[in-house]
Amino acid sequence: MKYITVLGATGSIGLSTLDVISRHPDKYSVFALTANSNVDEMLKQCRLFKPRYAVMSDECAAELLEKSIVELSLDIKVLAGQSGLEYVAGHKDADTVMSAIVGAAGLKPTLSAVYAGKRILLANKEALVMSGALFMAAAEAAGAEILPIDSEHNAIFQCMPADYRSGMPLKHVRRILLTASGGPFRTTPLDELKGVTPQQACKHPNWSMGRKISVDSASMMNKGLELIEACWLFNTTPDNVDVHVHPESIIHSMVEYDDGSVLAQMGSPDMRTPIAYGLSWPERIDSGVSSLDLFKIGQLNFEKPDEKRFPCLRLAAEAYRRGGTACAILNAANEIAVDAFLNNKIRFDQIPNIIEQVMNDLPAQPATELSQIFEADEAARIAATKLINQER
Repeated sequence: MKYITVLGATGSIGLSTLDVISRHPDKYSVFALTANSNVDEMLKQCRLFKPRYAVMSDECAAELLEKSIVELSLDIKVLAGQSGLEYVAGHKDADTVMSAIVGAAGLKPTLSAVYAGKRILLANKEALVMSGALFMAAAEAAGAEILPIDSEHNAIFQCMPADYRSGMPLKHVRRILLTASGGPFRTTPLDELKGVTPQQACKHPNWSMGRKISVDSASMMNKGLELIEACWLFNTTPDNVDVHVHPESIIHSMVEYDDGSVLAQMGSPDMRTPIAYGLSWPERIDSGVSSLDLFKIGQLNFEKPDEKRFPCLRLAAEAYRRGGTACAILNAANEIAVDAFLNNKIRFDQIPNIIEQVMNDLPAQPATELSQIFEADEAARIAATKLINQER
């Protein structure tokens, strides 16, 4: 029996993880569940999975949850805040930690799991984007296993040799082909992008995702963050990672070897596939995902990304090349800009402008300690907020 902690249990990745776990009660047991403030969903999960711990980031939400837990006479300890997240993430009795908290908020608890040497199913790309070098060095020192859960990185991992581990030097690999759906605005005329709404941006053609990641997909910043993540996970550089727009989202990514072979991982666009692989690796289990019907799909298409349409992809590659705190600055500015767009404070097409301005205003500094990462993150948030207020 493997004991699983799910960080971000009420989000889309968390819900998919619990769905896979529920299909294999003989293999997996939920050790801890965490969420931000969704008490109703958390209580529902507690009644179903009966974890040892339930953690709410929001302290008021934790009080409400604890009251309901007591009323139901459930033997579950409720914790609150950042300390609670870090405690369950690094707890000695958990075998595997699903890191699915969205954004920079997931960095500290994910690092707690790293320091404890856990198997980490990494769905929080921002943690690695912000602190790539420090994150991977900590994982190696603690003997933590980092298994990528983003569909693209999981696909790349599946196409690597059987003995490959995240962070190892690539052998006989010519390049990584990172696929992207192109999001909902792939063919929208450029002059119409300034008028798109948050509702339109969150309506992804293939995937069911949260609002923040849906906007990132629409701006292609999600792919930019994945480009950075791929460089750290697979010990390479942006020069060896080619982004291919693939509207059908059937080939999740590919790896080209020195002999010209290209290995691709294919499947229906359902996050339960990479989650199940992460939980069971190096074995495989049923994920609940239906078989892929290639006859029904008919054909697969590929396009080069349009950098005029998707400038965030260029900004991400630039941030990686600048190094140091640049990626933390990029990520923080994006989080603030996306939140502003979702709250109708800026236009969609202003998101990359704000990010680029913040990157130019805050030159990258060397980052040898986490404190420097968090300082850069805070400075970028302040700078982005100031720019947004000026735009209004």
